[in-house]
Amino acid sequence: MRRSIAALLAVLVAAGCATSNDERGGEPETGGIGPITIAVGREGAAYLPPLLDRWNQTHPAEKVTLIELPEAADEQRAQMVSNLQARSGRYDVLVLDVVWTAEFADNGWIIPLERGAFPLDKFLPPVVGTAVYNGKLWAVPYTSNAGLLFYRSDLVKKPPKTWAELRRQAMETKGKHQIGGYGGQFLAYEGLTVNFSEAVGGQILSTDGQEVTLDHAKAKAALAFFAQGLREEWIPAEALSYKEEETRLAFQEGRLAFARNWPHAYGSAKAKLGDRFSVTRLPGPDGPGISALGGQNLAVSAFSSHPKTARDFIHYLTSQETQRRVLSEGSFPPVWTELYDDPGLIKQFPYLPVLKESILAAKPRPVSANYNQLSLVIASAVAKALTPPFPEPDDSVVDSLKADLTESLSTQ
Repeated sequence: MRRSIAALLAVLVAAGCATSNDERGGEPETGGIGPITIAVGREGAAYLPPLLDRWNQTHPAEKVTLIELPEAADEQRAQMVSNLQARSGRYDVLVLDVVWTAEFADNGWIIPLERGAFPLDKFLPPVVGTAVYNGKLWAVPYTSNAGLLFYRSDLVKKPPKTWAELRRQAMETKGKHQIGGYGGQFLAYEGLTVNFSEAVGGQILSTDGQEVTLDHAKAKAALAFFAQGLREEWIPAEALSYKEEETRLAFQEGRLAFARNWPHAYGSAKAKLGDRFSVTRLPGPDGPGISALGGQNLAVSAFSSHPKTARDFIHYLTSQETQRRVLSEGSFPPVWTELYDDPGLIKQFPYLPVLKESILAAKPRPVSANYNQLSLVIASAVAKALTPPFPEPDDSVVDSLKADLTESLSTQ
């Protein structure tokens, strides 16, 4: 009987190993060390193969396989969540949007990491906060991001610092040059949540994510500013259908004098417009505005068979040398502070100084395990307020938004 049970167990163990090894190229399992995968969106996958090749050449028993996810962030999240809810070990290292940290940690889908094992003191301080939830480090900052104001420097002598200056200059360029004024991301999706969050200065929830702290006056002023632009047509009506890509094309094709976008739009604008544009910080109500903090973090799946290799690979991707390549070869803003002051990199990416300034002043989007639902609530409410004939928002619009946010928090 004992021999039969032992034989059965051996078969089951072998079957389990065969399934796991099949996903990782058939190599043997060895206590936390072995082949792994990295799951990343299509946009962030293009420059990775050479970096993976460098790792694989020196770690033949711990090879990394790239799993490419869809380009859209919501589709990436959906595939990851479906996989993790099934407790699948298909993904080892997860490339997460900075706003997903709380959700993935709260659901037990990723494992906490040791703070002292990573050079966090070398990173831009705001990005480190995006990887921390309930006092624990759940991921490691990988890339950072902040919104910038792209503007036609051949049409505008001095870039705007305030909303009033942006309005005046957008109306002037529209009249003189028959060019659209300002465009952001105003379609009802995550981009609209970001644009609204920036306009209110990032204060939507308390730091612990348990209470709605959205300032009524700031929210009303932000909605009024957007509505005014649409009503006066220095924000073109077609901007209501803009996501990042549509905004990028409208600016570089000469249909906008001003555009809010992420730094990734710089390269293609340079190719199309040459030296006829520049970038600066977003304008605010009374001076330079606040950007929402973007970027990606690296986390280890709670269902990884090889978590030690996964952690070591994250060390590799977040080392200063690799971070330099992430910027120079992938054009993604790094997390190492000193790289933003590197003369060679600044020559290649002239926007680095203003981007550094924007990141250091940036505010995170609401930190909540229920962020996805909160974002839907915000985007829906703002989109509803920005419908023709674009009336001045009344108090009930903000009251309703705050009530809906409070209800979403209560259902966590």
